[in-house]
Amino acid sequence: MLTILGDKQRFCDGVSRRNFLKIGGLALGGMSLPQILHAQEKSGVKSSHKAIIMVYLPGGPPHQDLVDIKPEAPSGYRSPFKPMKTSIPGIEISEHMPRMAKMMDKFTIIRSLVGARNEHASDLCLSGYPMGENRDKFHPSLGSALSKIYGAADPAVPPFVELIPKTKHAPYSNPGHPGFLGLAHAGVRAGGPVMEDMVLKGISLSRLADRRRLLATLDKYRRIADASGVMEQLNGVNARAFDMLTSSKFVKAMDISKEDPKLRERYGRGSSSAITDAAPDWNDQFLIARRLVEAGVRCVTLGFGGWDYHQFWNPNPGEQSGRLDQALSALVQDLHERGLDQDVSVVVWGDFGRTPRFNKDKGRDHWPTVSFAILAGGGMRHGQVIGSTNKLAEHADERPVHYRDVFATLYHNLGIDVREPQIIDAENRPRYLVEGHEPLPELV
Repeated sequence: MLTILGDKQRFCDGVSRRNFLKIGGLALGGMSLPQILHAQEKSGVKSSHKAIIMVYLPGGPPHQDLVDIKPEAPSGYRSPFKPMKTSIPGIEISEHMPRMAKMMDKFTIIRSLVGARNEHASDLCLSGYPMGENRDKFHPSLGSALSKIYGAADPAVPPFVELIPKTKHAPYSNPGHPGFLGLAHAGVRAGGPVMEDMVLKGISLSRLADRRRLLATLDKYRRIADASGVMEQLNGVNARAFDMLTSSKFVKAMDISKEDPKLRERYGRGSSSAITDAAPDWNDQFLIARRLVEAGVRCVTLGFGGWDYHQFWNPNPGEQSGRLDQALSALVQDLHERGLDQDVSVVVWGDFGRTPRFNKDKGRDHWPTVSFAILAGGGMRHGQVIGSTNKLAEHADERPVHYRDVFATLYHNLGIDVREPQIIDAENRPRYLVEGHEPLPELV
């Protein structure tokens, strides 16, 4: 990743540190940022300003303890959490999600989500295809598809940004793979492994406008890249790459220190420490995601928490769902207040569900049979629950909804007709994005 040093500031923990901005993924799998921009420039992309924020809950969040409470289930199945009434009569969710409950008219809950595998990986939530199934088919992630179809809304802002941090269990942080679209449409990762040692020493955020000094600092990197054939001589496309790198618009979008402190408190701060072997409960990334889509990014993905509760419930899913409740409700409220709720879709989901019956360690194990999703924004009809599970939350007994049905809905919100081939693969064949799946009529 690229680290740009800034001035020292005092943080809420009393520690004085140097401010910094890390931009990862500016060279992806051997593809330089100029090459990515060049590919987008040649693709004949359409024009759109709609966007999506995808929140991935790594580990498999327990549907019975968040949004599908079964108070009448017998002991050993029944959640220790109480159901809470929401602003929509007849809809109840966990007592630990009071903010969402008050604004249920702005959300949709899918309680009958199917199509998961017993895989701890982000792939299913990023593309609609599980990791094992996608090894040979190479279906692109939603962010990569948007990069291909629409390109950049602003040449200084990448179309696809991934905030999911590197995790101890590596598949949790699998990137949104571009698949057969090619690496030109991979996402820019904030925290990616590429260029980890590249630091713009002596250049602070306040001096990024000095392009000559920037180019001088990058000269060693550029010579190495030229020798490897990654970058051609500096031309218009390369200049755009440096414009993106130094763009005040992109830099400002990543810099949440400029936000009103009251708004940051509404989102909550959470923690930057990883939960188990997964992601941190870091609320700031929700605010960064809003800032990025407002700046022109088409797809932002983020990872929140660790939800693999096999034993001891430590950390407690009630505590985690409370932090999720605060960050998610603040994001949706913020989108509405800024007039972005019709154009920006939000989806929250995980790898799979959890077993209806508690195990001997008072935890829940993996349960790919059924899971849940939370949707907001996107001009969809909200204030409803789609589907249901049986009395023990074991399986979908009404209106099963496949992950790819949700993807079809999200593509529809973005102005893309999934019933027609939308992209051309490397062998010049037209391809469908989610063949055999259509948008949910309840929402569109």
